[in-house]
Amino acid sequence: MIDPLTLEVFWSRLISVVNEQAASLIRSAFSPSVAEAGDISACAFDPRGYLIAQAVTGTPGHINSMARCIRHFLDVYPPGELAPGDVLITNDPWKTSGHFHDVTVVTPIFRGRELVAFFGNICHLADIGGRPFSADARELFEEGLFIPITKLFIAGAPNEELLKILRANVREPEAVTGDLYAMTAANDVGGERLLEAMAELGLDSIVPLADEVIARSERAMREAIARVPDGVYRNSLTLDGYDQPVTLAVAVTVRGDAMDVDYAGSSPASSYGINVVLNYTEAYTTFGIKCALAPDVPNNEGSFRPVTITAPPGCILNCLPPSPVAARHIVGQWLPNAVHGALGQAVPDRVLAEGASSLWITQLNGHWADSRRFSLLFFNSGGMGARPGKDGLSSTAFPSGVYGTPAEVVEARSPLMIVKRELRIDSGGPGTYRGGLGHWLVLQGVRAGAPYRLSPFFDRTENPARGYAGGLPGATGVYRLERPAAPGDPTATADARPNPKATVWVEPETLIVMGLPGGGGLGDPLARDPAAVRDDVRDEYVSAERAAEEYGVVLDTGGEVDYPATERRQGARRRPAQGGT
Repeated sequence: MIDPLTLEVFWSRLISVVNEQAASLIRSAFSPSVAEAGDISACAFDPRGYLIAQAVTGTPGHINSMARCIRHFLDVYPPGELAPGDVLITNDPWKTSGHFHDVTVVTPIFRGRELVAFFGNICHLADIGGRPFSADARELFEEGLFIPITKLFIAGAPNEELLKILRANVREPEAVTGDLYAMTAANDVGGERLLEAMAELGLDSIVPLADEVIARSERAMREAIARVPDGVYRNSLTLDGYDQPVTLAVAVTVRGDAMDVDYAGSSPASSYGINVVLNYTEAYTTFGIKCALAPDVPNNEGSFRPVTITAPPGCILNCLPPSPVAARHIVGQWLPNAVHGALGQAVPDRVLAEGASSLWITQLNGHWADSRRFSLLFFNSGGMGARPGKDGLSSTAFPSGVYGTPAEVVEARSPLMIVKRELRIDSGGPGTYRGGLGHWLVLQGVRAGAPYRLSPFFDRTENPARGYAGGLPGATGVYRLERPAAPGDPTATADARPNPKATVWVEPETLIVMGLPGGGGLGDPLARDPAAVRDDVRDEYVSAERAAEEYGVVLDTGGEVDYPATERRQGARRRPAQGGT
């Protein structure tokens, strides 16, 4: 029998431990994607390899992948082959987070000679060799250095032979090795704090408490699934793809307190690097289900057990080696939208409308005017889909959870200047609840010494985020390169509209113009409170013209709602629909 007070103290303490682990990593990391954007995970496991707790900061593609990848570590290094001071590492896409840039570091925690836990984390490293981070590769071997499951530290000493290979294969050896040491130190912080908690609580093992935490999470997840009517719910959505559109098809089957998710009917694997490994597919699928049905249930081994996920081998969501996978997030992060579109048929009050962006990641590589090399990966986000009872959040990452990179960081770590950054009016999908807005971002390499390389990871430029329940789609994304105005010519000239996923070389004076897409709306736009539409116009979220056209809300010359005119306009729009024309 577990003492409830001990369980509560242990659980609260464990959450503070993994949050401190994550904070240590973010504060000591070298890569801006980690230090500035929080593109990490930090997790605690019991000695059997069961995930029991995660830090608040982190991305589902990392965290939920770690729940599976720890088993692969234990297959190669069973507990009996581990010793104090050992640290394990890999970036095997099929065993961890889906591409080479995400490196996983796992540390066994010993009390004396007894293994009591594991702490692990994943970071997106600044570089991993091969091509600069992009979707352009045609097979895995082009995408960088493959680190099989091995030891980064052996009994406390760094594995110098491995580090020699790493340093020789990456463009930024100091940043990469610095990140690896930061990852190791963060796990050490977690382990030290756990041992302190065990001593204070008088615990010989965390297994009994872990079993109780896992069992409670599983029970709560099964109860949440059981509230969904039994049935098969299907959905599909279309993405831009690299060279042709991509279809994601899903069938969600609910039987009692268990759920099966099958992606049969999805597109075959691409010949470019937008393919997804099954581990990553599972990660974002389970996240989407949990967001809809049980957002308050702790994310651990127990919350995964009621859900089974399958995808046909060789499809874009279960690609096989040596398929290129560097840009797997472009496809994989749409899976919560796919799942929500299916679940919305059964529990419409629990799902979001489609979101606009799985992150518009931008990778830049080149040289400053003084010939120094620069490499910068930074994040931007479009609008979230509208929520039941609430508008979508603007320029907010979902489902990844990473932060947008501040302008000051972009300008300090690269020769680029941010010329413009502002919310994009009318980009949120109209609805009773409006989709979140994207934003405009214009960059110029004013301090670059030569043409530099831009690798974009953009989607929703052809296929907008759909609205639900009568809501309208959000705006599609915009991406173009512009030459600056010539002397005597007051206008800039559009230079090119390149493939939104293909690497291009950019002249220093060229403007990179990005208009991030908006999220879909939820519910009939004519049912939106006219006062809310008025406020949107005042805040420059919606134009007066769009307010009248899509919402039927007419504003007078003072910017207030003209209610008689609004009633006439909305009535005229409703009558044809009611008459069936």
